[in-house]
Amino acid sequence: MQIAMIGLGKMGANMVERLLEGGHSVVVYDRSADAVKASVGKGATGCASLEEVVKALTPPRAVWVMVPSGPPTIQTIDKLGELLSPGDAVIDGGNSYWKDGQEQAKRLKANGVDLVDAGTSGGVWGLKVGYCLMVGGDAATCKRLEPIFLTLAPKDGYLYVGPPGAGHFVKMVHNGIEYAMLQAYGEGFEMIRASEFGDGIDLGKVAHLWNQGSVVRSWLLELTSRALSADADLADLEAYVEDSGEGRWTLHEGIERGVPMPVLTASLFTRFRSREGNPFGERLLAALRNQFGGHAVKKA
Repeated sequence: MQIAMIGLGKMGANMVERLLEGGHSVVVYDRSADAVKASVGKGATGCASLEEVVKALTPPRAVWVMVPSGPPTIQTIDKLGELLSPGDAVIDGGNSYWKDGQEQAKRLKANGVDLVDAGTSGGVWGLKVGYCLMVGGDAATCKRLEPIFLTLAPKDGYLYVGPPGAGHFVKMVHNGIEYAMLQAYGEGFEMIRASEFGDGIDLGKVAHLWNQGSVVRSWLLELTSRALSADADLADLEAYVEDSGEGRWTLHEGIERGVPMPVLTASLFTRFRSREGNPFGERLLAALRNQFGGHAVKKA
């Protein structure tokens, strides 16, 4: 099948390679000419603009957008909506907010173009093991594009989940769960490290052990073992954790729908705290304890 990939970053370039290995014809575009050149070297057809991409494709066209979420994705898809023809399809594989996806689907549909939202999980490992795909959009359009999804995904790793917006919604909740899992692993291993046994326990080996039949085994735990085996103290890292939006969006949905999400809430707020050096809130706590109880404080 023929498809275009817009955006050749960490995931986009690997997806192109996996599609080429699966026998598909892939047209590529990225603002970086070097990124385009690298994909062309693997067998893709390179283009220097979105206009060239559209001309290089045979109708009904399929264009996968894999650029940063927010304005870059919205602007790219809106531009494609001006260039594509009725019957064509745009696949948004980034972490877009599902309500934004629904609005874009309406705008594209006015021109006869379908938007498919493909929640994509797999990160930099997807080239080797495949990408878990949560796909929303017009059912017939998604069925037409299924050869693409089946190539990118591992066995049983692709699912059509509903109309436009559903794919990104399911991926959003997936990432909210991920926040909580990461936080649980972080707290658990910190507890072991802080205990009287901590100096004598190899945390990398514990992570590996727990993946052998334990109820907490997971791919994230495999990565924990990998990270701790390489650097048991994680000495080269700062305790600074970003969030890309999905946890916030999931929490907003929980608030709107009255779904309690205490674990996600704590995980998300812990990330916020990780970015603060000597935070004001904790300084105020110290000051108040000193005021009412004369408790000692440490001067900066």
